[in-house]
Amino acid sequence: MNTTVKPIDRKLSVAPMLDWTDKHCRYFLRQLSHHALLYTEMVTTGAIIYGKGDYLSFNREEHPVALQLGGSDPEAMAECATRAESLGYDEVNINVGCPSDRVKNGRFGACLMAEPETVAKCVSAMQAQVSIPVTVKCRIGIDDMDEYEDLSKFVDIVASAGCETFIIHARKAWLQGLSPKENREVPPLSYPRVYLLKDQFPQLTIAINGGVKTFDQADQHLQYVDGVMIGREVYANPYMLSEADNRFFADNHVVPSRQQVIVAMDEYVQRQVELGAREWHVARHMLGLFQGQPGGRVWRRYLSQNGTGKNPQANLLLHAYEAVQEATKHIHA
Repeated sequence: MNTTVKPIDRKLSVAPMLDWTDKHCRYFLRQLSHHALLYTEMVTTGAIIYGKGDYLSFNREEHPVALQLGGSDPEAMAECATRAESLGYDEVNINVGCPSDRVKNGRFGACLMAEPETVAKCVSAMQAQVSIPVTVKCRIGIDDMDEYEDLSKFVDIVASAGCETFIIHARKAWLQGLSPKENREVPPLSYPRVYLLKDQFPQLTIAINGGVKTFDQADQHLQYVDGVMIGREVYANPYMLSEADNRFFADNHVVPSRQQVIVAMDEYVQRQVELGAREWHVARHMLGLFQGQPGGRVWRRYLSQNGTGKNPQANLLLHAYEAVQEATKHIHA
C-alpha cells in the first residue's frame, strides 16, 4: 500500500446527507471553506456497479472530498473503493449509521452494527485495493444493543481489520418504530459515550456527529475527540462555514462575502446548465445563504418562485441578489 497519502485534517467535516450533499451542494460549500472535509450523499454499491447514472462524478474543486458507500459485500465494496480512488476521491467511508428500512433490507447502514465481522471484512477487502483512508460512520448503538460494551466491541473488531477513523453519531438508532427523520432527533444524544471511546482507543481518530449547531459547541467537543461533523445546521445556515478555516485550520485567507459567493456560483450555474443541469439543481442548496440576515426571506422566496417550473429565470442567483439589495436598501442608506 502507498503510505505517502496526504493525511486529512478532519477537525471539521460536513455530514453526508441524502438528497442534499450532491456535487452542486459541495461546490457551493467549498466557496465558503477550503479545508472542511465534505462527504457525498450515501451511494450504494449496487447503484455504482449496476446503475446507469453517474453516481461518482464530482468537481475537482471539491477536495478534500469523501465518498460514502452503502453496502456489505466485501468484493463489491472493494470494487467501488477502487473506482473512487481512481477518480480522485480522498477517502471512502462505510455507512453503518443510516437507520431506514430500505437500508436494512439491503443489509447496509445501522443494522451492520450487529455484524462487526462483516464490516471488518469490508474494511480489509477495501484496504487491500486502495491507499486512501477507509473510514466508518456509525451510531452509538441500535435497538437493544446499546450498552457501551456493544459499541466498544464493534469498534475493536473493525479497528483490528485496519480501520483507523470512526465518525460516531452520538445517538442510538431504533430500527423498529422510528422513521429516519425521527432517528435523527428522538433518541437522546450521549456525547460522553463518544468521549469514552476516544479514551479507550487513543490510537484511533474519533470524530463526533449529532446535534452540533455552533462552532463554540464544536470547540467543546474538540477537547475530547479529534473531529466534529456538522450536518443539518450547515445546510440550513451555510455561511457559518466561512469562519471555519480561520477557526479550525489556522488559515486566515480573506473570507468571501455573500455577494462574491453568489457571483462565483452564478458562473458555476452557467457551466452546469450547458452540461444539461437546471438552475434549480444548484440554487436549491443556496436557500439558506442569507439565514438570519435582512432579506433572507426575500432571497428564499425569489429563488423558489423563479427557479422552479419549466422556464426558470436565467442568471437566477444574480437577480435574486438584486431583489435582496432592493428590499434592504433602506438598511444601508
